[in-house]
Amino acid sequence: MNLLENKKMHKIEPQNSSSEDVAVSVSWIETSDTVSRRFQFHPDGQSSVKVLDDSRPVVHKMAESFVNKFFPSGFPYSVNEGYLRYTQFRALQHFSSAALSVLSTQSLLYAAGLRPTPAQATAVSWILKDGMQHVGKLICSNLGAHMDSEPKTWRILADVLYDLGTGLEIFSPLCPQLFLETAGLGNFAKGMAVVAARATRLPIYSSFAKEGNLSDLFAKGEAISTVFNVLGLGAGIQLVSTVCSSIQGKMVVGPLLSIIHVYSVCEEMRAAPVNTLNPQRTAMIVEDFIKTGKVSSPVDVRYKEDILFPGRLIKDAGNVKVGRDFHKAIKPSRLVELKEIFPNEKFLLSCGNRWTDMVLEHNATGEDALRGWLVAAYASEMEKSVTERNSRTLQEAYEKMKSVITTLLPELQAKGWHTDRFLDGAGKRFGF
Repeated sequence: MNLLENKKMHKIEPQNSSSEDVAVSVSWIETSDTVSRRFQFHPDGQSSVKVLDDSRPVVHKMAESFVNKFFPSGFPYSVNEGYLRYTQFRALQHFSSAALSVLSTQSLLYAAGLRPTPAQATAVSWILKDGMQHVGKLICSNLGAHMDSEPKTWRILADVLYDLGTGLEIFSPLCPQLFLETAGLGNFAKGMAVVAARATRLPIYSSFAKEGNLSDLFAKGEAISTVFNVLGLGAGIQLVSTVCSSIQGKMVVGPLLSIIHVYSVCEEMRAAPVNTLNPQRTAMIVEDFIKTGKVSSPVDVRYKEDILFPGRLIKDAGNVKVGRDFHKAIKPSRLVELKEIFPNEKFLLSCGNRWTDMVLEHNATGEDALRGWLVAAYASEMEKSVTERNSRTLQEAYEKMKSVITTLLPELQAKGWHTDRFLDGAGKRFGF
């Protein structure tokens, strides 16, 4: 039932004033189910809400308190679709990750010849993990553009790296003579994972922000992460005290936790409706538009994305490949001809046997990439009725693109896509 239909206005209490020019405060009482609230607008423009009567069961009150503490204000109307599923698997991910960290740290200390208590393993895990983050930053410093383009893929890769490092630590007691090598390599992988996970956090949160509430989303997301990290540490302490007190137990429980961990982050990423244009999402938008004439939204394409191998070519979108070196993608002999076919455009297309190369100018936007992609898709469609793709085919495809882009672009923006930029990773661009 719509909450607004459940509300009843009981009274309006304007404050008395001696003059019409004096600002007044207005208040009223609304009743929704078994809760009565008094709303008031103050003369200074501020508003306040006070609960007058709440006869709900304690369980309902606790549930509302939980939502207010761990979800953004106005949830679920203040976030995009998929946020609840994302949060559920994020909690499971952090729980399993924290439990794994306790198991791996205790294994490392056993391999070093120590016999730590569970509490000692918990404390040392932070020291070992933080030590390699600086090295990871150096290694990942030149990969930021790739992470912007494919945040989902890199987020999953970060957790795979983390679990690989954790696995090396868990199995380190099997080869104690290689303790330093195992510990160093494991923490190196975990350090890279931490950097990649942090670098992709903002694009993922941004995809859920619906009312400019990015800071609120970030704060509530970190609150959930903290709670389930603590719960996971507690579960890890319990495990190393019981079933995982031996290396055999760790070899069974460790892989199971790792599977849960990676599965959770995959489901998180599938639920996130990222609304920036990159090569894969642009190709999917063009493919759907060519086939159905409809414009897909970020929510529509999120479960269709290939988050493990995002570089695949899409045939019905023209088999476009972006980012190759200019001298490899465009033959010098055809440069003048292509500039004449696409005058004043910030893209060039070169059709090959297996794919179509598209190169972009340095300041090309998502709109420019979309225009080029549409030309390639239309040319590929026309090619089915001719023996070979030639300059005339490209010219006809270009004219067809210009006839639809004026209506397509506003629809894309209305669906929530950001067309002011195109994130092609470390793709090469050109400038005359």
